[in-house]
Amino acid sequence: MKEVINNFKKFYQAKINWKMISIFVVIASVFLSITFFNLYFQRRIFPGIYISSIYVGGLNKQEAINLLSNSTTTPSAITLTMKDKVFDLSLSEVGFYYDFDKTVNHAFYTYRDKQGFNNYPDRFLSFINNRNLDLITTFDETKLNEYIQVVSQQVAVEPIDPSVTFEKELVVIDKGTAGETIDVEPFKKTLYKNLSQKNFLPIEIPIKSINTTLSDEEADNLRKRAEIFVSKNIVLKFENDVIIDNKESTIFSFLDPNNLFDESQILNFIKKDVSQKLNRESQNAVFQFESGKVVEFIPAKDGVTVNEQALIDKIVEGLKILEKSDERAVFIDIPVNTASPSITTAEVNNLGIKELLGKGTSKFAGSIPGRIHNISLASSKFVGILVPPDTIFSFNDTLGDVSVFTGYKQAYIIKDGKTVLGDGGGVCQVSTTLFRALLNAGLPIVERRAHSYRVGYYEQGSPVGLDATVFAPTTDLKFKNDTPAHILIQTQFDAKNSTLVFEIYGTSDGRVATTTKPIITSSVAPPEDLYIDDPTLPTGTVKQIDYKAWGARVVFDHKVERNGEIIYQNTFVSNYRPWQAKFLRGTGPVVLN
Repeated sequence: MKEVINNFKKFYQAKINWKMISIFVVIASVFLSITFFNLYFQRRIFPGIYISSIYVGGLNKQEAINLLSNSTTTPSAITLTMKDKVFDLSLSEVGFYYDFDKTVNHAFYTYRDKQGFNNYPDRFLSFINNRNLDLITTFDETKLNEYIQVVSQQVAVEPIDPSVTFEKELVVIDKGTAGETIDVEPFKKTLYKNLSQKNFLPIEIPIKSINTTLSDEEADNLRKRAEIFVSKNIVLKFENDVIIDNKESTIFSFLDPNNLFDESQILNFIKKDVSQKLNRESQNAVFQFESGKVVEFIPAKDGVTVNEQALIDKIVEGLKILEKSDERAVFIDIPVNTASPSITTAEVNNLGIKELLGKGTSKFAGSIPGRIHNISLASSKFVGILVPPDTIFSFNDTLGDVSVFTGYKQAYIIKDGKTVLGDGGGVCQVSTTLFRALLNAGLPIVERRAHSYRVGYYEQGSPVGLDATVFAPTTDLKFKNDTPAHILIQTQFDAKNSTLVFEIYGTSDGRVATTTKPIITSSVAPPEDLYIDDPTLPTGTVKQIDYKAWGARVVFDHKVERNGEIIYQNTFVSNYRPWQAKFLRGTGPVVLN
């Protein structure tokens, strides 16, 4: 019995060992299979992977690259269509090619993108789960965008933005017209996808609408708002000069149909019309003195950059004031950021020439060439002139002789009640500009005389009454330098913009000058037109040689203060005689052809 029991135990133990061996064999088989699978595909693409329907499973990278390269044909062009237009997109011109290296690399790392054993289920299922990858394409984006731009210029319809105009005393609203253009991103997406899948069929160019048109309600609302701004304006100033005088046409462009103001339009205006004019680098001073005269002078100037956002805010605030009140104009000082120069004006001289004391400007648009030449020549005589303290300055003495012998040309002057050609016509433009600079600087004017007749040149951008005539030796413009230092006179002649500027530099003693707006206290109508018979003109010919002008008495006050005390004040009176229109009437024979 004991022997039977022992035999049973041996049999049972042998059975248990067999099961363990079986389990071990299964585990070892799985491990060896995984190891063999991974070793085999260590440098190969996993099974079940296609690239553009080409099977690459089991291939190494180079084998797959060679297979794709030999199996893929790139067309020379892709046909693009839009409505009735057809375009051929040359693939070589936009730098297109298939990047087989990147494509195969993508395939190789498929099922290798997870850590640890997380990729293993996908790897073994790859035998039954196939994946078809797209080819990776490459373009020269710059060249492709340039091509799209060229096509767009041929097919796009430019929208017409809404606009507000003022015509025949009425506000007119153009609601705008919708446009259309290439929808670039969807087009690129389709192009990339088709080529990555070797789909070379024609592509319909997608179009998107550009619609900024106004509804009837928006147009009516915009018209009502615009009517509020008729004859209103925003004046932008910098350093006491008017830089921009915005009339309603500019203000209209700032209006938004939704009862707001379009800050993007305001910013565009600022960048174009303000920043481009005012922004400047800082300027170091230059002062060169030779033979009693300044031969080169460049005043130090702060660098200036317009604070565009602050100006937007000021303009919007000004527009709100104009819209909600009866104010006709809003004046805005342009906010700027400044940068100081490294060399100041005071550091380059010991004459007390430190700063700008006053500035005068005049316009001469419409002048004949001879008059423009004379203005340039006469104004050049005043460049770099120094006036010592406690000295009376004479315009005529500085100007010198005015004749053809000193370089002046014939231009129109008033002589003996007539407008005639004479040497030096235009010199009074120079004296007028200096007179305005003297008023601005607050210097005592010892002698000044207005013209006998109103002259249109001196009323360009300026009220009547701010002119000064000269005629040696009887009529002069004089002033006294009653400041504690020398005064330097500089001129800027700008033929392109028909502008003359006088600048007076010195040492400020704190004086502040104010000039009231000139007032016409009385007017006299011009005489009847005068017709003068001229036998040198054919009968029936009439030629105007003088234009009528009203006579007027004009008055303005000029006051100079320092520390709240009046240094001196004066009332300037200008008496202008009326001027009749004159015509030459032909009495000579008529020449028949």
